[in-house]
Amino acid sequence: MAENIQTPKVSIVIPVYNVERYVGKCLASLVEQTFTDFEVIAVNDGSRDSSLQILRHFEERYPFIHVIDQPNAGMSQARNVGMEQARGEYFCFVDSDDYVAPTFLEELYDALVENKADISCCYYYYRFVENDFLFEYPFRCKGVFNREKAMNKLLHDVQIQSLVWNKMYRRSLFTDNRIKFPTMCFEDMAVANKIFAAANRVVVIDRPLYYYNQHPASTLATMNASKINDFIHAIAMVRISLERSGTYEKYRKSYMALTRKTCGCCYLYVLKLHNEKKCMRGCMTNMRRISRAIKHYSADEFKPTAMFSELPDVVESPENLEKDYSIR
Repeated sequence: MAENIQTPKVSIVIPVYNVERYVGKCLASLVEQTFTDFEVIAVNDGSRDSSLQILRHFEERYPFIHVIDQPNAGMSQARNVGMEQARGEYFCFVDSDDYVAPTFLEELYDALVENKADISCCYYYYRFVENDFLFEYPFRCKGVFNREKAMNKLLHDVQIQSLVWNKMYRRSLFTDNRIKFPTMCFEDMAVANKIFAAANRVVVIDRPLYYYNQHPASTLATMNASKINDFIHAIAMVRISLERSGTYEKYRKSYMALTRKTCGCCYLYVLKLHNEKKCMRGCMTNMRRISRAIKHYSADEFKPTAMFSELPDVVESPENLEKDYSIR
């Protein structure tokens, strides 16, 4: 197994928060990797359950596992702290409630080296925890792509998705371009285009090597107005990045496909949100707001002057809309 006598080839960054039910399996799947030249940086982000004790148990047994304990600051900041401490030439990110196949690192690393690529990608399974059902992600491709083809596929968000955790990256993509994760949900989408814009070659393996656990506490299973707003903010941040790099016109069609997909997803999330709150009043108001925001961020006259902190919220919680209605 991996030793820390010399600088490891790969650093795996794992943000950890209240995942005592899953983090043991996550770390066990990394212990069992066929590729051994790696380190694990597990950042405990103020967990209130026994997650930290489980991390310490693995840290004591395996010298390549390092635990950082910090007050709760969110997944993005946990990843950023992990990257600062990582020593590897390549980065991987694994979410602490997921796990990976034994050949996850080996296949991603070999694909990078053999193809002289900067990013390697694999596919994944949805694992529905409640009934232990596996669903293999269906919209796949394979091969080596130059920057333009890879960016187009990324922005379409179907064959190559803006997920941080099913990929291996050359470290310099982050360090040379000062890329960090913003404090928000859907932070992957907000920064993925920046990472891909810095890569010369991207290789995709047509094999599912990552297991994404869908459970009641997952991000997509606990959608609220704030998360939907972050989803829309991420789209705005992609447009701002493309405009500032002078590449928007080159990728315009792909970006428009991304906005259409995002709009449809947000409609579904709003319907689910209102249904869960048993309050359908204001649902159409939220949908109209989503439509206006997406049109704004995809308009030809859009100017990338806004900072993330200045991006307005779009969706309101049903109870807030109900209050607004009762006043009228």
